[in-house]
Amino acid sequence: MSPVTRSQEPLLLLPGLLCDHRIWTDQIVALQQDRTIVVADYGSADSLSEMADRVLKVMPRGCAVAGHSMGARVALELWRTAPERFVRLALLDTGVHAPNSEEARKRYALLALGRKAGIDALTDAWLPPMVAPHNRVDPLMRRLREMVRAAGTDRFEVQIRALLGRPEVASLLGSITVPTLVGVGRLDIWSPPAQVRALAQQITGSRYVEFDGAGHMAPAEAPAAVTQALRGWLSA
Repeated sequence: MSPVTRSQEPLLLLPGLLCDHRIWTDQIVALQQDRTIVVADYGSADSLSEMADRVLKVMPRGCAVAGHSMGARVALELWRTAPERFVRLALLDTGVHAPNSEEARKRYALLALGRKAGIDALTDAWLPPMVAPHNRVDPLMRRLREMVRAAGTDRFEVQIRALLGRPEVASLLGSITVPTLVGVGRLDIWSPPAQVRALAQQITGSRYVEFDGAGHMAPAEAPAAVTQALRGWLSA
């Protein structure tokens, strides 16, 4: 876990699969003047509950929690365990559906590629579909590629094990009582807007927003729009 700065309620940022603080770079820069920011590191945890347990050890009470993709699923596990620590919740580019055989096939094929040909090959196969076509240019792609390569194949293996073994969470949505932002890149093909909108409809009073021109990596693809949405959520 890496603290960043200062005063109002702390903000806990939960990265997604193969991501780290770099997925949140623009939001950290924009928001760190007002509050302490902590970016989670799941280490070698190979289940969502273990990831949540690791984060819980440093999660302050009275915390704003924002999760992206797999990180949003970790946020829901934190809500299951310690809802009293939340002041607000943001879920970006995510879902609450159960895994299926096709998802497992695709994830294990990527793992096999990474084991055979290395992390560069895995990155080249996995990352581009996560980004809207018009955003697949440097310097954005360079930053994302460096992030994924830094995570490595071993981290990919434990994280897909966590995702494929994920517990049921849809039943938790109705219990969420804090101000909640649910957002998605309008061009996200991994967590499509219809899926994310349906999730939002199950959380009473949640605010749903789509980020124009962004795919699954919305915090990096549409940084200004995501930051603006988070600012509004933090003041709710």
